[in-house]
Amino acid sequence: MSQVTEFNEYRQRMNATIMAADNKVIKRFFNLDTNTYAAGALDVKTKEMLGLACSMVLRCDDCIKYHVGKCFDEKLTDEEIYEVFAIANIIGGSIVIPHFRRAVEYWEILKSEAGAHDGAALAAHKAEHDGQPHA
Repeated sequence: MSQVTEFNEYRQRMNATIMAADNKVIKRFFNLDTNTYAAGALDVKTKEMLGLACSMVLRCDDCIKYHVGKCFDEKLTDEEIYEVFAIANIIGGSIVIPHFRRAVEYWEILKSEAGAHDGAALAAHKAEHDGQPHA
């Protein structure tokens, strides 16, 4: 099973278990998190980049995977994601480097799986960025 599939299935399974507990405070917190990343004065792409940079500085690998995946969904280019990585590294310092490596690994897996499963979608993504490297 791929790292991406494993992460997403685990997250979905555990979120379902957590929601089944029917705790009002936890449900409200999850709702607040969901609504924070919805489009508003800032678009979703910008919010996901901010979430990724903050997650890297806080060194939360699950959060990093989640936001790298969302940045991929938002069609960031390699140049854009590496600028986010650069910001996180400059703010967080060298302690962020191991998390940076794992973020790059996850980014590469996302790109690889997209190319392996849907060459047309990969080509369309590249075309949207006028020849810029695929995100």
